[in-house]
Amino acid sequence: MKVKTLGQFIIERQSDFPYAKGELSRLLRDIGIASKIVNRAVTKAGLIEILGETGDTNVHGEQVKKLDVFANEQFIAAFKAGGEVCAIASEENDDIIPIYSDISKNAKYVVGIDPLDGSGNIDVNVSVGTIFAIYRRKSEVDSAGQLSDFLQSGLKQIAAGYVVYGSSCMLVYSTGRGVNGFTLDPSIGEFCLSHPDIKIPEHGKIYSINEGNYLRFPDGVKKYIKYCQEEDKSTDRPYSSRYIGSFVADFHRNLMKGGIFIYPSTAKSPQGKLRLLYECHPMAFIVEQAGGMATDGFQRILEKKIALLHQRTPLFIGSKAMVEKAMEFMREFSSEKV
Repeated sequence: MKVKTLGQFIIERQSDFPYAKGELSRLLRDIGIASKIVNRAVTKAGLIEILGETGDTNVHGEQVKKLDVFANEQFIAAFKAGGEVCAIASEENDDIIPIYSDISKNAKYVVGIDPLDGSGNIDVNVSVGTIFAIYRRKSEVDSAGQLSDFLQSGLKQIAAGYVVYGSSCMLVYSTGRGVNGFTLDPSIGEFCLSHPDIKIPEHGKIYSINEGNYLRFPDGVKKYIKYCQEEDKSTDRPYSSRYIGSFVADFHRNLMKGGIFIYPSTAKSPQGKLRLLYECHPMAFIVEQAGGMATDGFQRILEKKIALLHQRTPLFIGSKAMVEKAMEFMREFSSEKV
């Protein structure tokens, strides 16, 4: 069987972006390289004293894990060394990280990234991941990037993707022309095309939500959960409840098998918990390219206006028919629009 590596695939698709002149291809390869380094640390986490917390708290009030710091440093270093990025927005940093150096003077892109999504699970050997979104800069070239470069519509994304660090390491990305998945072959140290042209089933049998927060959910979400649990052979219900608590892992399973992931508003988090720029925008971009759907319960995620770097949003994402059904319940039973 002929193996096609990530590098070969990127070069083949380079003609899709005649204006890019190879910069986007190099940026995607930089992400692949940093992902390999992070994956190596994840797989050795219990052996190299990189488990546990640093004692610090990030901008979101969450305890920072040692691996959060490591992953963040690796991706920042890769972007600085690559020269294709003029600024980075990371979940782990309060403000953007502007980049201006001799090799990045003509950088055309900015990257929003969650370096280690689901890191709260790393100490118990549960799959974690990386999520990224790539935009063309709006600010003038030959300068560092600015906040305005990140406050763009999700429809303006040039590329987006995620990496799952699990039983195997898999990188999934889209440049707006379908979705493709690459699995890391440790014997050769290369990501190889393993899942070409991924399509999410229109219907699924999995719903993913933290039901421990049930009493705090909007009525529309409560009604939808009950709908999922009811027996109805005509619609293949009841559905199975599957929730890992690692967004990348939950999303990846549902992308492959069909399903819906929901992180709604709650009494404690009225704007939801997930961040729009570097979690929801890129995943919405991917799921739509795969034939799925992503909304906040009322509005398409990619059309939501972003005003803050770490802005949050509720999220309903996955198989098109399932998201549409959930939205019906939201419109009927939840008047509070987000």
